[in-house]
Amino acid sequence: MKIGVFSTFMSPNATPSMIKDFGKRAEGLGLESIWMGEHVALFDKNTFGYPGSKDGRIPVPPGGGMLDVTATFGFLAAATSKVRFGTGVALVPQRNPIYTAKEVCTLDWLSEGRFDFGIGVGWNKEEVEGCGYKWEDRGARCDEFLEVMRRLWTEPVVDFKGKWVSFETMKMDPKPIQKPHVPIIVGGYADQAFRRAVKFGAGWYGFNLDPERTKGMLAKLDAAFAKAGKSRGPDYRIVITPPMSMAPDAMQAYAELGVHELVVNLGGQKPEQVDKRLPQIGSLVKMAA
Repeated sequence: MKIGVFSTFMSPNATPSMIKDFGKRAEGLGLESIWMGEHVALFDKNTFGYPGSKDGRIPVPPGGGMLDVTATFGFLAAATSKVRFGTGVALVPQRNPIYTAKEVCTLDWLSEGRFDFGIGVGWNKEEVEGCGYKWEDRGARCDEFLEVMRRLWTEPVVDFKGKWVSFETMKMDPKPIQKPHVPIIVGGYADQAFRRAVKFGAGWYGFNLDPERTKGMLAKLDAAFAKAGKSRGPDYRIVITPPMSMAPDAMQAYAELGVHELVVNLGGQKPEQVDKRLPQIGSLVKMAA
């Protein structure tokens, strides 16, 4: 099993020197990957709470905010040579699909094929609407945007006519280094998310799942494969971020479920917290070897 780290870099703690040092240390420990979450803006009032915390709010340092994934991964790619990068997850329905396709293939090009495009539809209604899109149709829009990106990454010239996107004779280069294109790792727990994972995904990503919940979600994923007349192959990647409280011996339970990679949450980003947490994650790398 491979071990990665989930670290949504936030100001003011995530300075350029901190991020560069973190990338080098993560690579030196033998970590497979660094993953980041995405939110372009936060709101004092939300219709729905953040599902990853008890109070429904994203834990951001006072006066700070989440760094942009594209810029941060580009910065990290220049400071490292082996570790992979993944979005956990990119909020596709609130992004411009043409710009996103260009950002993703450029990251793949500059990192020499070290990027995984984790995607989801998001939970923050205010953020989706603030970006100029409707909340209710974000699932269908996500599917159309993914189709646009997939074709731009693989075809020399593209004509496309959809509900939200239309163009003729569009070219996008350079193409991604990874073939057939940058891996799409689909996140989400709804039936439509599992359908999307079957249609577009090279893998599925689950966040904050213990082995028992992982088992249940994989059963739903396999049901979606069966409904599509397919079966999940051994190369279909299962990526899980376990709870912070995960005991080291739980890795065996994840392995028996067929999980390919555990992306362990870093937690706080203050220097003393990083210094304490990284060796713990490094010990998991040794155990998983």
